[in-house]
Amino acid sequence: MKKYILVLMTSAFLFSCKSKMATNAPIGTSNEIAANATFFSKIKERSDFQQLKINSKINIENGTFIPTLDATIYIENGQKVWMNMIAIFLNVGRGIATPDGIKGYEKWNKTYIESDFSYLNKLLNVNFIDYNSLQNLLLGKTFVPINEKDFILTKNAQGYRLTSSKNLKFENNGQTSEYSVIMDYSPDFDLSQVQLEDKNKTNQLEISYFNWTGFDNMKLPKNVKIIIKGTKTSQIFLENTRFESSKMDTPYSVPNNYTKTEIR
Repeated sequence: MKKYILVLMTSAFLFSCKSKMATNAPIGTSNEIAANATFFSKIKERSDFQQLKINSKINIENGTFIPTLDATIYIENGQKVWMNMIAIFLNVGRGIATPDGIKGYEKWNKTYIESDFSYLNKLLNVNFIDYNSLQNLLLGKTFVPINEKDFILTKNAQGYRLTSSKNLKFENNGQTSEYSVIMDYSPDFDLSQVQLEDKNKTNQLEISYFNWTGFDNMKLPKNVKIIIKGTKTSQIFLENTRFESSKMDTPYSVPNNYTKTEIR
């Protein structure tokens, strides 16, 4: 269930294992920038599209065979993310996220979820994911909350790097977590990599974005790579093959005789 419901929602949140990653620093000399209003304005820009349809191929490597998944992702800006998945010509699952929470089902085990965003936060061992951060993650936009005073900005040959100057505290439902964060951007302010590590260095996550392309006054990543390391290593590769701006229907209903599942 976890493998497929989480692909439905973000394609990043496939596994509930503890995660650990390696830090890959950009090559070249870094120079600290005292202030850069243009940089922070650019990385915080809001998306202004109405709707976006993305055709994607998802490949997962986690030590067991999972066929390539053909996914249709449909986003209505600020309102919903809908996804349908097919494997070997068979529909295997569907999901939808709105500001109120997430829903999803998968056909192989006949299970479904209905949850607020605590489901995804528990799976990633974070507590700042909401609808807007989920949408931004899928679009390659900054999805980690940014307060300029909490970061050090440097510039090098590869572009820009934001490094948290102290552990960032995220509070939700009475729980507090602390993370160090590194985010790399191109000279054109495209997000290239996000790295999160908890204060105990036991939970880590890395997301990389490649091959940015222009579409309808937007820039979008054609490739996304997610690395999760823990008791086992999992890698997720998302290849966005086509972008469209046309409206589409987004039906969602859980079939009869499916079992609700909870994450523990």
